[in-house]
Amino acid sequence: MATGTHDAVPDSRNESVLVWINGELLPRTEAKISVFDSGYLVGDGIWEGLRLDRGVLLFLEMHLDRLFGGLDTVRLDPGLTREEMIQALYATVSANEMRGGVHVRIMVTRGTKKTPSQDPRLTVGPANVVIIAEHKKANPSAKKTGVALHTASVRRPPPDSLDQRINCHSKIHEVIALNEALEAGADEALMLDIHGNVSTCNATNFFAVVDGEVWTSTGNHCLPGITRANVIELAQKAGLTLRQFDFTPAQLEAASEAFVTGTFGGLTPVSRIDGLELDVFGPVTRKLSSTYELAKMNYVASAWH
Repeated sequence: MATGTHDAVPDSRNESVLVWINGELLPRTEAKISVFDSGYLVGDGIWEGLRLDRGVLLFLEMHLDRLFGGLDTVRLDPGLTREEMIQALYATVSANEMRGGVHVRIMVTRGTKKTPSQDPRLTVGPANVVIIAEHKKANPSAKKTGVALHTASVRRPPPDSLDQRINCHSKIHEVIALNEALEAGADEALMLDIHGNVSTCNATNFFAVVDGEVWTSTGNHCLPGITRANVIELAQKAGLTLRQFDFTPAQLEAASEAFVTGTFGGLTPVSRIDGLELDVFGPVTRKLSSTYELAKMNYVASAWH
């Protein structure tokens, strides 16, 4: 069975979590949004995912920058200030008595429509804001064995079409790409941009190690991952040659290692790209993974001082 980067260890505590909806904490079974919600009707919403570690929401400022930046871009007023959003996040994890090993998802939609339509003028009332916190630890088998990637036929749209740098609810092209990868026996889809250059995976950011250099895309056709940004900075500080540029799938044939990054799984090694077998947890991947784990520890320590 395929093991993806978002495969979590089952936790029965999630059956009774409280969900934050528009300022109210509700049991999971009672947490509901109208079928006339803008996000449900037309994917009109912005979301964000964070990790809670030892009582601290990791890299919170960066996540909020991306959340509010996306909201500004689509002209969506969440009805909460940045500080109020922070209070809501911590109120949710506190109500659930959570300290660590937790994944938190914020979803902001334009609100409830009076009739099914994409027209924002038909929205009645304020935005809907939902915060779901769950006990989620990544399945360790993904890091141990690595994940297999399949190069999908579905391309990432350009910034002037559906800007991939916005973390919006409209993810159907990524779902199609993932389904294609699963049918091919892989765990995730490696997606190209409209020019045929390597861009990103369907749910994580992609890095390759070629002749000791760390390669990643320009970022013009992928989500500006928080973990991606941290890894880029850490690689540069570690003295590694990191290149953000356009490269093709054919150029990956020279790769010895590859890994993907994401808030949930951190750094996950890649074992295979199509027919190319790779060194799972090679020296560069191992070094950056340990460096990233140390960065998380330092962030938590600084938050407590």
